[in-house]
Amino acid sequence: MNNIAIFASGSGTNAQKIMEFFKDHPAIRISTILSNKKDAYVIERAKKFNVPVFIFSKDEFYEKKIVLDYLIQLKTDYIVLAGFLWLVPKLLIQEFPERIMNIHPALLPKYGGKGMYGMAVHQAVIENREKESGITIHYVNEKYDDGSIIFQAKCPVLPGDTPEMLAGKVHQLEYNHFPKVIESWILNKKSR
Repeated sequence: MNNIAIFASGSGTNAQKIMEFFKDHPAIRISTILSNKKDAYVIERAKKFNVPVFIFSKDEFYEKKIVLDYLIQLKTDYIVLAGFLWLVPKLLIQEFPERIMNIHPALLPKYGGKGMYGMAVHQAVIENREKESGITIHYVNEKYDDGSIIFQAKCPVLPGDTPEMLAGKVHQLEYNHFPKVIESWILNKKSR
């Protein structure tokens, strides 16, 4: 069984779609949800799937090995970032080389980097009159939104679209593609 740890900071809609997708999967399971916010709604979502939750502080993430030790103890094979806003420390990247994946609500390399998340991304896309936006699923390295691209999906940005309307389109792409890309990523890595 391949164990996935999901890191999330917010409401956890993507985490929920991933937990639903892998609920009875024969080869992949969600072994834990980790969050840097003790009041993040993703925690409630995890409870519904009986997925253990681990809450950590900035100090525990960056200065101590508490998070890494927890992941090793759970025999974590892969890490998925689903709305997690902190930069991943070098220690984790070294322990899980090319085994940490993130989803970004834009077509990288455009509209990535520190501060580019959520509505800020959609607002920037619309202000710049882009004709399309979408999602990018990529490996995580030591910089925000900088790792090699694994998958992209696009949606049109229409005249009159608001950031909220664009967010709706992008969320639909996330829900439709993210779990399937995770599954393909893991099963293809295992077959090599």
